[in-house]
Amino acid sequence: MPLNYSGGFSEAVEEVGALERAGLDVIFVPEAYSFDAVSQLGFLAARTESIQIASGILQIYTRTPTLTAMTAAGLDYVSGGRFLLGLGASGPQVIEGFHGVPYDAPLARTREIVDICRQVWRREKVEHQGKKYQIPLPPDQGTGLGKPLKLINHPVRDRIPVLIAALGPKNVEMTAEIAEAWEPIFYYPEKAERVWGDALAAGLAKRDPSLGSLDVCVGATLAIGDDVEHALAGPRATLALYIGGMGARGKNFYFTLAERYGFGDEAATIQDLYLAGRKDEAAAAVPEELVRHTNLIGDESFIRDRLRAYAEAGVSTLAVNPVAPDAATRVAQVEELKSLLA
Repeated sequence: MPLNYSGGFSEAVEEVGALERAGLDVIFVPEAYSFDAVSQLGFLAARTESIQIASGILQIYTRTPTLTAMTAAGLDYVSGGRFLLGLGASGPQVIEGFHGVPYDAPLARTREIVDICRQVWRREKVEHQGKKYQIPLPPDQGTGLGKPLKLINHPVRDRIPVLIAALGPKNVEMTAEIAEAWEPIFYYPEKAERVWGDALAAGLAKRDPSLGSLDVCVGATLAIGDDVEHALAGPRATLALYIGGMGARGKNFYFTLAERYGFGDEAATIQDLYLAGRKDEAAAAVPEELVRHTNLIGDESFIRDRLRAYAEAGVSTLAVNPVAPDAATRVAQVEELKSLLA
């Protein structure tokens, strides 16, 4: 389950304890241009006992590779080996607009960062001469005094699981090759093979067997019941935001995904409306099929069918966002989903 970007954190922490007792396996803490995720993850580590805590996601441009590795090792330490490092590129609007750094070479940077992190966790002297990162810094780029160093502390684990948020074919191929887990967004299980099948197969063919099988982690809004149609409004608005406004024309990854799902005309309409400031009309233009098939909203029979579709598509982790009026009802929704999965 992901925490909300802007929700009350104190209340959320109390709820996580109840969700942990209800059987929730993983809690994701996002980091867009909100509070940082790391301080919240450390707090959650102290207030929980068994649940995995995951960054969902740390942006690859905002920290040096070695700081990312140190942060992951520190969170794994304070949680007793319960941390999952979620990484992603985000997009140019956030990276250049909020952080003021160039959004360049996301694939090359991700691959190099993962390699450097694993060197750090193995307590090797870090030496990396890549296209994007050079460690130690070459003499002609600094004082010449840098030397290879290894992490002082002994990490709880020398292989902290890495999850990569990826959408494009090349990024998905790389993720299947190097990461323990893959997180797509707006996952439509019946159409996933068409969109990502070739990329996944190519990456898995190069995968190190020591990584184990690829964990496919898919997000979905959750509402189980006979009268839950109201819950469709949230994901409908989110799809409109991402397809229509999360990026400029010609540089919107989510628009491209909708096209690849077969909703090209609808995506163009959504984008036109959203960029014109007509956000409600953009939301209304989101195809009903896309909303329903990328979420878990409906009666028990419908949810069972969708769970089968996810399983048949190879999904192994569901990151659910329960829609409910209060914490107790959200916990009950998680318990009911667990029973349907049993």
